[in-house]
Amino acid sequence: MAAKGNDRQPKYQRIAEELKEAVRVGEYGPGDRLPGENDIMAAHQVARMTARQALGVLQNEGVAEARKGVGVFVRDFQPLRRRGVQRLARDQWGAGRSIRSADAGERELVVDQVVVSEESAPQAVADVLRIAPREAVCVRSRRFSLDGKPVLLATSYLPAALVAGSAIVRKDTGPGGIYARLAELGCGPVRFREQSRSRMPSRDEADRLRLGAGTPVIVIVRTAFADGGRPVEVNEMILDSSAYVLEYDIEA
Repeated sequence: MAAKGNDRQPKYQRIAEELKEAVRVGEYGPGDRLPGENDIMAAHQVARMTARQALGVLQNEGVAEARKGVGVFVRDFQPLRRRGVQRLARDQWGAGRSIRSADAGERELVVDQVVVSEESAPQAVADVLRIAPREAVCVRSRRFSLDGKPVLLATSYLPAALVAGSAIVRKDTGPGGIYARLAELGCGPVRFREQSRSRMPSRDEADRLRLGAGTPVIVIVRTAFADGGRPVEVNEMILDSSAYVLEYDIEA
């Protein structure tokens, strides 16, 4: 059957729209195999490249994923709802809960890679933390996975002089994480600022997050401020854009 849609669209886009509609109405459910290139070629009388481009649209939009040597399947993955306000509330980390638990709900967002080091502050980080250029900072690099799929890379920078000797310089920071430990040091966050943008990933980011071709990332840079407006942490987060919904509840 010929693909439906606007005749002005390229044929591969019309085929992709038809496949997406089939997923939307439940003809193909999570984990189901989609028609392969040969199936699409026969059904729509198109060249292999057109069939490949159509399936590529679904992969790039996060609707489907390719499994090498097997085919293309509807993604069996429910995105995380990143609750930008609730997750940073003091009654979250102050009660010993990690801020990421506000996103995952009953699912478990696992830290599967942690590297803690002391390095010279990059100029941009030094400027935000209001420390001298090249001053030592504690750097905490983590990767988070959900349901076995890497979804987030996070790198925190904190003044080394502030956190020296605390649990922040260990891999496991304990209940409530970094912010609970900063509070114990008398520098608990009272305000946060987040800046976000999207871009294409670097090769290293794509590899570590196992991103499909054409999948962008969301970059969120958060600064935590203690009393008096003192910046105590800069955290750069790289999110798989297909794995997250950014949600904000704001009182009018």
